[in-house]
Amino acid sequence: MIKGISFLRAANSSDAWTRLSSFFSMLGFASGAGWNEEESRGAAFLAPLGNLEFVDGQFPSTADVLVEVTSLDAVHQAAAGWLRSEGNDKEASRLSPILDTHWKSRIFTVEPEPGFTFSFWAWTDPVKGKPVALEGDLSAAGMKFAIVVARWNAVITDRLLEGALDALLRSGAQRKDIQVVRVPGAWEVPDGARTIANLGQVDAVITLGCLLRGETAHYEAIYNEVARGIGQSQQETGIPHSFGVLTCENLEQALNRAGIKAGNKGFEAACAAIEMVNLKRSIRQGGKA
Repeated sequence: MIKGISFLRAANSSDAWTRLSSFFSMLGFASGAGWNEEESRGAAFLAPLGNLEFVDGQFPSTADVLVEVTSLDAVHQAAAGWLRSEGNDKEASRLSPILDTHWKSRIFTVEPEPGFTFSFWAWTDPVKGKPVALEGDLSAAGMKFAIVVARWNAVITDRLLEGALDALLRSGAQRKDIQVVRVPGAWEVPDGARTIANLGQVDAVITLGCLLRGETAHYEAIYNEVARGIGQSQQETGIPHSFGVLTCENLEQALNRAGIKAGNKGFEAACAAIEMVNLKRSIRQGGKA
């Protein structure tokens, strides 16, 4: 019966609301639905997992909102950079150093806005004795991307493109390092992706398109060749290609997958591309996660 848990914090002013929204967006939180009404507005931020915990015994010295992360040092650096970008001359008092805790973890506390304090932490041994699995993170700083997007069904593909750009920029990529290439339709996406990948000037290619089932077998023929072409380009060039080509029964399904109800597949494809670039770099550096 339980669906979710939310913690509501009232901002002291419109400027405070804007700064807090900027801070959590910078850290890479997924945006929730939020609201914007005459009497109030809300900015929602989502995490993959939420917990309500009760402590019996020594309580850790933290803020009452704890955010678990995988790369604590990177988050600490990002928080420090955000404070500097806001022109805050009291960074040292608003951001604590990273400290070890008695519960086998590391933690720091940041106050992005006076009266709003949050703690970020990570386990000292995150796998707790289990075999280490390599995986990429979602930091796109310093990476170069190409987005190959079909013009056909532009009402959908333009939304996918917006989602992909949002994910890349939110994750630290620079706009100058993102090349957008438009092709006529989904059929031409593999050729555009292959041409760009062969140049070897990008770290990953994000492919976006939309196929809607019609009354003939045309849909299946196009989809099979598009999927095969994108996969073959990735395998033969060694450049990660993320798949953001929608295959839907009708326009309503496509709209839902382009940001209306079922997330934005362009955003998800961009996140997959970032993660794969980081993973391949980790493997090449000797398999260090």
